[in-house]
Amino acid sequence: MEMEGKKPYVIAIVVQLIYTGMFVVSKAAFNHGMNTYVFVFYRQAAASLLLVPIALVLERNNVRSMSLGLLLKLFFYALIGNTFSLNLYNVSMKWTSATVASASSNSMPVITFCLALLLRMEAVKPRSISGMAKLAGVALCVAGVFVLAFYAGPALSPVNRHRAFAVAHASNTSNHPSSRMTWVKGTFFMVLANVTWALWIVLQSALLKEYPNKMLVTVTQCVFRTLQSIVVAVVAERDFSKWKLRFDISLLAIVYTGFVVTGVSYYLQAWCMEMKGPVFLAMSNPLCFVFTIFCSSFFLGEIVHLGSIVGGALLVAGLYSVLWGKSREAMESEQEGKEEQKDAAKASSVVEQA
Repeated sequence: MEMEGKKPYVIAIVVQLIYTGMFVVSKAAFNHGMNTYVFVFYRQAAASLLLVPIALVLERNNVRSMSLGLLLKLFFYALIGNTFSLNLYNVSMKWTSATVASASSNSMPVITFCLALLLRMEAVKPRSISGMAKLAGVALCVAGVFVLAFYAGPALSPVNRHRAFAVAHASNTSNHPSSRMTWVKGTFFMVLANVTWALWIVLQSALLKEYPNKMLVTVTQCVFRTLQSIVVAVVAERDFSKWKLRFDISLLAIVYTGFVVTGVSYYLQAWCMEMKGPVFLAMSNPLCFVFTIFCSSFFLGEIVHLGSIVGGALLVAGLYSVLWGKSREAMESEQEGKEEQKDAAKASSVVEQA
């Protein structure tokens, strides 16, 4: 029973480790000249090649249970939460860095929390200890994002000077005034991508209550994303010589993001959301930033500033504050349920005696 309670936390950490790898290998591929739109298509195609045969074996008898209305919902969710979001995110990562891409995703808890409140999937009691802890956690997340955005501080030396994926001409664009506008646009695209991704998390959580087959929901969206992504890639990149795959970091990034990120982590996320809800998963996001700081410095040689460390610390503090608040809220709810049962039993006893 104790192990069952730890499952969502373990899954959330595994998901963030998977995303850390995605940021690092994707940025390395873009540094080596991989087109971002073509990359998204290959990533989705790889995931479909992995998941469709599995789904045909395990869920072929349940395919007929999917209505036209459900398929239209899945097509729309795939479009806004994955195709649109991923293309925006990859372009912004190319214009900035893996660390900034991971850091910006920490606006997700605030966005998801607000969306969940609007859709009445979350509730806050501001005067309760649990409610104050959740609000404090959101405030810490916001503070962390502002520190990352507006405070750089002194640069820290790379962890490893012999980087595995570094490119000689790659540089930290934030240090060049001429690239500042590109950096700002990239950051804006990241925030917009996070809004659509947060919307997808909330909608996906609601959909799984309506149709709880995680495998079919995941695979169907994956197929839709592949079809949508090839249309976007063909429009964006007409030079088909740039579609050619080589045995380098680009191929590794496609295989990793297609099989591990899209194929494995999306299923784990669906499972985690079903157990603990959308805000719980979004609140684990700051962990990815902490992991990415180390890995991007170690493998890519990205320069990490003190502001990133301070911002990351605030984000992690926000994460655990919200998780503690949700845990205490669950305990309070359980305690209230027990007291109500006791009161009902006493009332029943009085009625019988009378």
